[in-house]
Amino acid sequence: MVYDIELNSVAHYPADGLIEIASLVEDAGFGTFWKGESNSTDPLVVISGMAARTKTLKVGTAIYHIYGRSPVTLGIQAATLQDLSNGRLMLGLGVANKTIAAWHGGVFDRPLRRIREYVEIVRKVAAGERVEHEGERYSTGKRFQLSWKPHHPQLTVFLAGLGPKMTHLVGEIAEGVCINMGIPSKIREIGGNVRQGATDAGRDPQKVEIMAKVRVSVHPDRAVARTKLRQVLTFYNIADHYSTMLKDCGFEREVTAVQEAFRANGFKAAIQALTDDYMDKLPVIPATSVEEVRDRLGPIAEAGVTRLSIPYVPCSEPAIDDARRFIEGWRKTG
Repeated sequence: MVYDIELNSVAHYPADGLIEIASLVEDAGFGTFWKGESNSTDPLVVISGMAARTKTLKVGTAIYHIYGRSPVTLGIQAATLQDLSNGRLMLGLGVANKTIAAWHGGVFDRPLRRIREYVEIVRKVAAGERVEHEGERYSTGKRFQLSWKPHHPQLTVFLAGLGPKMTHLVGEIAEGVCINMGIPSKIREIGGNVRQGATDAGRDPQKVEIMAKVRVSVHPDRAVARTKLRQVLTFYNIADHYSTMLKDCGFEREVTAVQEAFRANGFKAAIQALTDDYMDKLPVIPATSVEEVRDRLGPIAEAGVTRLSIPYVPCSEPAIDDARRFIEGWRKTG
């Protein structure tokens, strides 16, 4: 199993600060540095800078939303970064939700069809092939082709997935699944769906990666370590798709309490409604040391993941200094 890291959650990590610690991330032994999107700094811009500062560290998007750019544009970007990084790009994509689609003037509909067509176009563009796609959701017009021959035409694509249909599709068309907020039982369920999708498509199910996220904060005072994690978890308890998944995992009472507090008195009240007992059942680790983090990752590692991504959630400012301390601690305890 490979350990990855993500620096994106809750706090603002300045782009120049992330690029400055790129070699530290590589030296600490992490396999991939992942960067998410929504309304934070742009993933491909940041990871391009990190790729330029490293030699073996893979760089990935977790998750780039398909509504933010056309598939032709992303294919061009992917081919460019593949050449720049010597083939180290891990392209994580997701269909997002109604809110994010609306930010980009899009409509959230037919997510399975959309992502299937999107991935097909991106792959062809990034491979330098001629593209003339006329689909149900995307059209590229005639005679598009890159002006150069990419040195690394094969893309590694991860898709965000929670439900049975999307995760089955991952097995059909992608190299891996990105699981966010999954407890061990849900990870096993999703992994089974992905493997079945690969089998049904005539692919080797063991070659499709299962990547899951475990958010981590480290502080000598555990109550402080819980503070930012509680903020992250509150968001997911009121967000579309994730709140439904958490209820399906047996947390309907807890999710309902958070949502009722949010509707009655806003986000701060919702944060207070998320108890320590509930937090400790979710894929987060409020730790007092890096050694404790390593010790407590076991249940997720044993759920069948091939990559375990650690989105580090800082407790103090500057956030980049807090993250640097975690990365240095990870290297020393490895």
